[in-house]
Amino acid sequence: MKTALFKICLILAACAASATMTTTHAQQQTGGAMTSSSDTAQMSAAAETRPAEPRVPLAERAQAFDADGRTALGGLLRTQQLSGTPDAPERNTRIVIENRSTVFYIYVSGWATFYGADGVRCGEGMWKLEALAPNESAEVDTPGLRLTCAPTTWRIVATNLVTRSGDTAKPGQSAPAQSDAATTSDASALTTTTDTTTTTDARARTVPPLEINVNGKTLPLQLGNPLELTVGRERVRIVVQPAP
Repeated sequence: MKTALFKICLILAACAASATMTTTHAQQQTGGAMTSSSDTAQMSAAAETRPAEPRVPLAERAQAFDADGRTALGGLLRTQQLSGTPDAPERNTRIVIENRSTVFYIYVSGWATFYGADGVRCGEGMWKLEALAPNESAEVDTPGLRLTCAPTTWRIVATNLVTRSGDTAKPGQSAPAQSDAATTSDASALTTTTDTTTTTDARARTVPPLEINVNGKTLPLQLGNPLELTVGRERVRIVVQPAP
């Protein structure tokens, strides 16, 4: 009799444990689904806030957005006769950058990217400017460009939009290295946040903007972005990369 009662107790305990595990698993699945839905909604809201910079024909004006999705800069390609190949790439081009915002930028930089007729990117070059007032335009070049096709469309993307300390700072600002003490003080008052997509980009944003001076000409440097120079009859390729 005691043995039968003991077996019945074991069976009831096993049933109770199974029911508890089933309920907990269902709650975890429901919670996971709710979390996934919440994350998806937040990502969708962020994507709607900041649209992607559109590609436009070479003769049309491109535009770049700030972190809030507002139009910050406009771009006009001065050099439109572009035709490069992998063996003989185009090395530079001229671009007019316009400040379409209502704030004064003490430093702006970004990328100009070019696309062939098949929609494949075939070149990108970095540009930068300092002291760009609202509605002001300035001409820049892209010294790191390596264009390997005859592009049909292009676009510009702003990577740094640094405002004066009296203006509203934008997320994603990264102040450049400055020699003037007052400018350094203003720049240090800005809030800096990073938006990283790859490990290289994350490590690149942990250091200030870099540049190299060659015979009085200043060229920008970025981690992993090759810079090619002609020294005598030899072409030198310089790549700045993190130490292992």
